[in-house]
Amino acid sequence: MSQTIQVSIHDKLQEAFSPLYLEVLNESHMHNVPANSETHFKVTVVSDAFEGLRLLQRHRAINTALEDELAGPVHALAIHAFTQEGWEKKQGISPDSPNCLGGGKK
Repeated sequence: MSQTIQVSIHDKLQEAFSPLYLEVLNESHMHNVPANSETHFKVTVVSDAFEGLRLLQRHRAINTALEDELAGPVHALAIHAFTQEGWEKKQGISPDSPNCLGGGKK
């Protein structure tokens, strides 16, 4: 049995960034997609690997780590990438994703 896309994303981010905190949420249910889809994700990654990198560089690094998923099954990826210091300033709270307004769910 093949692993889910969510597990694949988690494993690749774990391997690439050795995060202090990692959360991978499948938010497909919030969108106009078939039940049990794995097309919309939110990732929160807290890693020392992001020290000295601007936000855009962090996002690019995550996109590179997930290039296979982004080239195929994943339609949308919300990225929240923090250094440990930045995560502590956010008090360990990742921003909520907005509800989908497209695809007939207006």
